[in-house]
Amino acid sequence: MSTALATLRNTRDRRDRRDPRDRPGAPVPSLTTAPPAEAVTPLIRGIAVLRALTDAHGPLTLSDLERATGLARSTVDRIAATLARMAYVRLDGRTVTLAPRLMELGNAYLGALQLPALLGTFADRLADELDESVSLAVRDEDGIRFIHQATRRRAMSLSFRIGDLVPAERTAPGPLFAADWSAADWARWRARRASDPGDGGFTALPSREVPVGDEEFVRATQSARKNGYALDDQLIEPGLVALAMPVRDAAGVPACVVSVVSHTSRHSARSLRKEMLPRLRKAVAAMESELRTAAPADGPPRPAALAAWTGASKQELGREFIESLARGLTVLTAFGRTRPEPTLSAVAEATGLARATARRALITLEHLGYVTSHERTFRLTPRVLGLGFPLLSRTSLPEIAQPHLATLAKQVHDSASLAVFAGEDIQYVARIATSRIMSVNITLGTRFPAYATSMGRVLLADLPQGERTARLERITPEALTPRTVTDRARLGEVLDEAAHRGYALVDEELEEGLRSIAVPVRDGAGRTVAAVNVAVHSSRRTVAQCRTDVLPLLRETAERIEAELHIAGRFARIPVA
Repeated sequence: MSTALATLRNTRDRRDRRDPRDRPGAPVPSLTTAPPAEAVTPLIRGIAVLRALTDAHGPLTLSDLERATGLARSTVDRIAATLARMAYVRLDGRTVTLAPRLMELGNAYLGALQLPALLGTFADRLADELDESVSLAVRDEDGIRFIHQATRRRAMSLSFRIGDLVPAERTAPGPLFAADWSAADWARWRARRASDPGDGGFTALPSREVPVGDEEFVRATQSARKNGYALDDQLIEPGLVALAMPVRDAAGVPACVVSVVSHTSRHSARSLRKEMLPRLRKAVAAMESELRTAAPADGPPRPAALAAWTGASKQELGREFIESLARGLTVLTAFGRTRPEPTLSAVAEATGLARATARRALITLEHLGYVTSHERTFRLTPRVLGLGFPLLSRTSLPEIAQPHLATLAKQVHDSASLAVFAGEDIQYVARIATSRIMSVNITLGTRFPAYATSMGRVLLADLPQGERTARLERITPEALTPRTVTDRARLGEVLDEAAHRGYALVDEELEEGLRSIAVPVRDGAGRTVAAVNVAVHSSRRTVAQCRTDVLPLLRETAERIEAELHIAGRFARIPVA
């Protein structure tokens, strides 16, 4: 049994005898209450900026952030500079954009929760079996947040993202969670409904012109409590129907809810229940069995000194770097699979911060609703996912790579590109071109034969030997220039060399006068999913200069792309094109 689940099982009874706010999914403190005296004000302000960027669903200027947060412009500037130093945002002049590295905060919550890792495969398998979208969701106060999505590629399909917050009354999981609400929970829900009848505070879904009635949701909750499942008949939006069941832990408490989502062009709510409920029940039983038998995390967590870098950044940037903000956000990353409910000492040890500093950060995060405390331990709440995760979970590899390619192109003064396999060819999916009079004229979507390009050879070189041989046998290499390698045996040797060296250099084989060098981009599992290259005219750099001047910068660029890809792809599916 996993550490988190073992902790949950061992402490459930005594928690339920204490303050009801300590129970999983319990309400977090109101953001309208005054912060405690020991709260870290820069951390509160920094999170306000991240929330404003998240709610905007896109970039904001520094002036926009000033208006959205009510903070002074000088404060916004310093916060943006600090977040950029952490690589949580990108600054392009006066425009601020969320960056993929910010997802490490949501990853910390999902890792500590463990449910996506334990149950995600079951949800994916169910989606394949039913050919419908399947979601896992947890309670977040009187709403729900999605923690896993297995979607179908259709013109009309589920478009929610991991981390999206949706009101309970407009979902299938909502009544199942509400079945365990306390009187205080219902009072808070009614207060929210009265103040926001159109659900304007939930940016993940369209507002309703005709709100769901309170009594309608009460009846749905009573039905869910009685039947053990719930239906959403076009509550989120017209045409969308869903069937949901709770996945209960060893104590019988819903750990999450699994939903099957369809469209009225394929199912009515009634037919969805009739056809899917038996198979959904079977899948839920398998998930519950997994929760009871999951193995614990491997070994004790090691001290990581996660915040050790902040002091050097403060010395380098001076007043423009807000160290207390950086340290406070770093505290969130101390949580994870091997540290799901750490003590204060464990947080201090993981971050390398003094206990007093870690304690103030945790007090602040608890006030903001991102952390709850339980006797001597702390736990992240689903609200952490609201810090950019929904928006960033839909990012793609080309979007991740583009700013890094721009930096590389500025360094080498030549074009930089990212490409992926497209059949037996490569296809350009991201590119930064130079403004030289004589430059390589390639546009996005351009395809070239893989065997004659540096990026294609990097991709081919990393394939298992059998797959590589099969690919080469499917093509008839043509001499595009007098230098093109067309002999399959020699081509195999060239690919072996590329695999050994970790790069490929093609000298005037695709086009006379064109020289390019490429390195692989690997995902979190170590598979080469793309390649990045620099293309130059042979008159500007020799082969030797490509190796000495360009290759080190190219490798650094690939490493930066990989670092963000690994963070973004830990719990979300990142498309490579």
